[in-house]
Amino acid sequence: MSETLKAISDPIRRNILELLKEEKKSAGDIAAEFHLTGATVSYHLSQLKKAGLIMESKYKNYIYYELNASVFEEVLMWIYELGGQKNEKSR
Repeated sequence: MSETLKAISDPIRRNILELLKEEKKSAGDIAAEFHLTGATVSYHLSQLKKAGLIMESKYKNYIYYELNASVFEEVLMWIYELGGQKNEKSR
């Protein structure tokens, strides 16, 4: 959970996740979209992969990245449960 929260704390990584919400993208596509260097995109993608927020698949000479929705579901459940416990105590 801490890796996930750390990964989404960065605005560039959140923007990358928003972009990947629409469709799979290569690192080059992502770099062009945000006007970032390849090294910068590679770093952000590695942080997102480390947190399990994205998955990669290879097709020919390219690697494509896409969202891993199951991790988002886990985070949402945790937030929901955290909020639910607070609401129950305040009654």
